Amino acid sequence: MPDPVIRAANEADLPAITAIYDHAVRFGTATFELDPPDLTEMTRRFGALRDGGFPYLVAELAGAVVGYAYAGPYRPRPAYRFTVENSIYLAPASHRRGVGIQLLRRLIAECEARGYRQMIAVIGDSANAGSIGVHVRAGFKMIGTHPSVGLKFGRWLDTVMMQLALGDGSATIPTGEATRNPG
Repeated sequence: MPDPVIRAANEADLPAITAIYDHAVRFGTATFELDPPDLTEMTRRFGALRDGGFPYLVAELAGAVVGYAYAGPYRPRPAYRFTVENSIYLAPASHRRGVGIQLLRRLIAECEARGYRQMIAVIGDSANAGSIGVHVRAGFKMIGTHPSVGLKFGRWLDTVMMQLALGDGSATIPTGEATRNPG
């Protein structure tokens, strides 16, 4: 398989992104959503992330979108403003072909360039060895497991928490932040 082209996502990619996520919701445990969102909802989500300045990427092979990744806010409170949560989804035929690690590495670089200091991965299903492995290969450390917090397909599922320091991580305070109280 040739290397995919990793690039910023745009609105023309949203039908393919929606189809990839639809499959993940219907047949997988990486997401705990039970009903796949439609194109209108995926467009709204894309716009919110783009408008918030977060990176949203696609992997393209032979002109077709075969995967996507994005970072978004980890939590809404201002003290979390330097921490992002990542998401990666691949078309079924692109699993275990190196597409996920390429998307994740580019996403990490994009987040570091934007000044983020921590990336959190919340991986659905502790049996999701592929996703856990990709994150380990990218340098993430295991920080814990929430056992049996999701119910999907008639069974209880764990979430696995992993974390990666970005740039200086917690070694320094971002410029202008030392005395700021965000309220």
